[in-house]
Amino acid sequence: MDLSTTYLGLKLRSPLVPSASPLSEDIHKIRHMEEAGAAAVVLHSIFQEQLLEGEADPMIPSHLVAGPEEFSMTPDEYLEHIRKTKENVDIPIIGSINVTAPGKWLNYARQIEQAGADALELTIYYIPTDLSVAGADIEANYVSVVEEARKAVSLPLAVKISPFFSNLANMARQLDNAGADALVLFNRFYQPDIFLETLEVRPHLLLSTSQSLYLPMRWIAILYSRISADLAATSGIHHSTDVVKMLMSGASITMLCSILLRHGIDSIRSLEQGLKRWLQAHEYESVEVVRGMLSQQNCEDPSAFERLHYTRALKGYYSNPASIGD
Repeated sequence: MDLSTTYLGLKLRSPLVPSASPLSEDIHKIRHMEEAGAAAVVLHSIFQEQLLEGEADPMIPSHLVAGPEEFSMTPDEYLEHIRKTKENVDIPIIGSINVTAPGKWLNYARQIEQAGADALELTIYYIPTDLSVAGADIEANYVSVVEEARKAVSLPLAVKISPFFSNLANMARQLDNAGADALVLFNRFYQPDIFLETLEVRPHLLLSTSQSLYLPMRWIAILYSRISADLAATSGIHHSTDVVKMLMSGASITMLCSILLRHGIDSIRSLEQGLKRWLQAHEYESVEVVRGMLSQQNCEDPSAFERLHYTRALKGYYSNPASIGD
């Protein structure tokens, strides 16, 4: 049974890759991930705010910029973490920077490359609230981030984005043309909550469930074979069948976070065993055989296809509400 796949030009033993999370702050946990079957690991993110070096972030008011106490590692410690991790594991290590706009972090991206990272993932996390900023300006900023990063490093470059664009398909093509070697679908925006007893707005982090996989699965199926960039599925991967669905949609890898935080690192081993059993039971010899088989690459009009499924879903509910899953 061949579970191997290729992502960002890297040959991986399987499509199971832990995504950026606090777990990767500890080298011992990264080694545990490798032993459990992780094909690669995306390190936790260094944030653009940590790398300003006196430069004001054009996207964030200065009084709202997070201070050093908000972060687990300094920029220098992060680089040393990459070096030590590379000395202790054999799987690819992907550095991660969380950014809003081009800036001095581009020089730090070069340092990540020099520290020995095998690839770089850019998470573009920005929620525009300025009523005067047009959507086209937001998109131009995303493209600029990728173009500048592509100039700065020769590392394979993945870009993690949100689904909130007026035409995500066009945005994907723009990022592909700008130099992204992979798109990671999707970044989750964490929503704050209001605590009524104290009248405070506080962070509220909810781990994903399998229900979260439908949005990335849909868009991976739409984009597969229509752009050159690899497609990574993140959010909602909790069972081996979730992995299969993402592969059939066209994903090169499936990224793991919530399942590891909720059930532990050894969940990777369980997912791999389940993936093998499913492929064997259905007489598929490899991951490559199933990749993209249920994507829309052969669909003449994906938009019409989506609308057809929309109407069928509604009809199915009205005809038999009891048949709809929880």
